Amino acid sequence: MTLIQAAILGLFQGIAEFLPISSSGHLLIFKDIMGLAEVPALFDVTLHVATLGSIVVVFRRRVGGIIASVARWIVRRHGDGDAENLSIVVPAVVATALTGALGLAIDRIDFSGSPKVAAGLLIVTALILIAGSRLKPGSTGFRGMTVRHGVIVGLAQGVGVLPGISRSGISISAGLASGLERQAAGEFSFLLAIPAILGALALKLDDLPAMAGSVAALPLAVGSIVAFAAGVGALLLLMPLVRKGKLAWFAAYLIPAGLIGLFIL
Repeated sequence: MTLIQAAILGLFQGIAEFLPISSSGHLLIFKDIMGLAEVPALFDVTLHVATLGSIVVVFRRRVGGIIASVARWIVRRHGDGDAENLSIVVPAVVATALTGALGLAIDRIDFSGSPKVAAGLLIVTALILIAGSRLKPGSTGFRGMTVRHGVIVGLAQGVGVLPGISRSGISISAGLASGLERQAAGEFSFLLAIPAILGALALKLDDLPAMAGSVAALPLAVGSIVAFAAGVGALLLLMPLVRKGKLAWFAAYLIPAGLIGLFIL
């Protein structure tokens, strides 16, 4: 893997992990275009760690607040703001469990040689974003979240494992459909990415020793740095668009990209 290839894959991982255009779909398509039969698993794991870091940095106050609130709840010393932070926990746990179950089932399907499938699902993502933009915004914030919200968003996020289906796009749209307000739907989607990425990484821990040396250190570092920086930028760009209900804008890119992919791949 060259440094340019590593940078390109890192750029699209960071951007597409959060912008509703599907990172898995784009990586599958770009691997085919660049003639990479297989991206080393260690490289893939490292890029996901980098994008996880992006979430923690951008949402550090919320992440830190939830951890602190849970810690105070354990020792029974509630503080200001704990009610809102704690109300996220149970729906998040439910959503993560459902995502894991559905994601594991879908992950058994090998899409590595099917870039046309990913291209077609980019168009499906566009339709999801357009449908989501037509939904009337809910009025439920974090304080009003229930298990029902976790079930709806968790199932949607599980479907987002399919290459070409945007995890963020489908989970934010599902959050809006469940009655969440735009800010809560967007933030909840990105917070759920933390356990989702950690769970995916945990499944690969046993293989890490075998992965060592599968890719040179410099491409690994370049890809990770680019993915982290692109992830931070993508999150800072996307949240204002979520609040304004502008996710359908990305359909203008996804539909042509999907059609081009269907014809040239």
